[in-house]
Parts: sequence; C-alpha cells; structure tokens
Amino acid sequence: MRTFVTCAVTGGADTVSRHPRIPVTPREIADASIAAAKAGAAIVHIHARDPATGQQSRDPELFAEIVSLVRDSDVDVIINISCGMAGDLVLTDTPSKQIAGQGTDLLGPIERLQHLNFLCRESRLKPELCTLDCGSMNFGDGNLVYLAPATYLRSMAQHIRSLGIKPELEVFELGHLVFVRKMVAEGLLDGSPLIQFCLGIPGGAPAEPLVLETFKRLAPEDSIWSAFGIGRDQMRFVTQAVAQGGNVRVGLEDNLYLEKGVWADNDTLVERAVGLIRRMGGTVLTAADTRQKLGLKKPTRT
Repeated sequence: MRTFVTCAVTGGADTVSRHPRIPVTPREIADASIAAAKAGAAIVHIHARDPATGQQSRDPELFAEIVSLVRDSDVDVIINISCGMAGDLVLTDTPSKQIAGQGTDLLGPIERLQHLNFLCRESRLKPELCTLDCGSMNFGDGNLVYLAPATYLRSMAQHIRSLGIKPELEVFELGHLVFVRKMVAEGLLDGSPLIQFCLGIPGGAPAEPLVLETFKRLAPEDSIWSAFGIGRDQMRFVTQAVAQGGNVRVGLEDNLYLEKGVWADNDTLVERAVGLIRRMGGTVLTAADTRQKLGLKKPTRT
C-alpha cells in the first residue's frame, strides 16, 4: 500500500467561530500548509479567507500570497487550489418574490476560475492541482444549493486543461461519478483521472463503507482515488480508504477535533493519519513520489 495524504487546511465554511486556531490570513494558511507537509502530507488543498472577516474569499491576490509563501519555504508539497466557489444559490423563503437570497454567490464557468488564471501568470505560482466539483447538490438541510451543471463542468474542465493543471474531481454522490465517466469518455481529461470521494457531507453520500466500495467499483478503471469522511468519521475513513487501496485526506476543513474535547491542528491530523497508514503496513508517499504517481511536473521557483 503506497498512499499519499492530502491536507485540507482551512476550507471555506464558517468554522472560525467554532475552532480557536482555524487558519485565516495568508501567512496562517501558508504556515499550516508547511506544517502539514512536514508532518507527512504530500498535497495541501487550499482555500483563501478574508483576513478581516474570516469568511471564504475568491480574491486572487490572497491565493497568490498563500502560494508564494508556501513555494518560498524549504518544504516540497503539491498545491491543490479550490475552485469550488461562486456556485452558491441560497434560496429565499419567498420564491414568488425573489429566488436568490443573501449569501448567493454565482458566476459563470470561466469566471469561477479567475484566481487560477491569475496564478498561472507566473510559473512559480501555478498550482499543480485544482478541484472540480462534479455536479450540483443540496448542501446541508437548509436553502443552500451548489450549482454545477454539465455545460459549466465541460467548460471548466477544458479551461483547466488549457492551463496545464490536473483537476481533482470532487465526487459527493453517485451522479457526480457518472459524470466523471462521461467526461472521460468525451476526452475532457488527460491521463488517469484523479478523484476525491467526499463522504458524509449533509446532502451528499453518507460516510459508510458500502458507499466507498460502490464508488470505488464505479470509478473509471485507471483512476487514482482518495477519500475522506467528515468530523468523527475522518480517521475511520483513513483506514477504510487505505484498506481498499486508495489515498486519504484529512485537515481542519473536514474535522476540528483530534479526539473528543481536544482541538486538532492540521499537522496533528496528518500525523495521526500517517501513523494509521504505517501501522497498517503501508508506505506514505512524499510529494515527489506523488508527482510521479499522478504524472505531475515539479513547478519552477523562478
């Protein structure tokens, strides 16, 4: 078992009020990414947050500062930039008067990738990976719907490929996986598909072993996959994924606690995952190993 670990260091949800050490500023997010890499993460999954409010941000300058700080460190880690913003439709309780309510953040497909375009202007800031959420879904049990229709996804996949970035295909339910297979059949993806099975998110597929097994069986044959469960299921799904030949994701985006009543940090979650993998007899891949596995080229620092 040769496993790479991804650390999702901050996410975009409103967790700042729920955890005393959620990384917010570019320096905090970069430092958390570096610490996670030193603990054994080969990939860091990065969102940006507004330093003044702590809320998720699409500001390209914030992403650029984070990536610059990570790349200027002496730590080798693969950078995976979130592209899951600007698809939020928050429905009002009075749709006959107005459908979109406060919190709605909707842009067209290419506009959702503005921060990628900005980063790709400099080779030293260009990420090796970015996420692509592979379908629409309810988020939670309220009024939030994430919109990612097929026409948008095809345009985004084509644009991401034109930038020379490998997409990590985020799959929250089986319909998303069906669309991944369709993109493969249509030639929209280069190389082996990289798929992230996102389990336990309210509105999506539950974090159950049977679900993971089903996802694995329905994924394209040559795909490389990773999986995570949220909250208390995070470490349980480290062992589930490794046992089924997959890779793993941990981090404060998905789970705030190391154990009951004990706040986690990104590096402590990575350390816990690394320990589990090794106790199962597995090998934890470095960033260099993972690049080779995924067919990536190490970015230049100039």
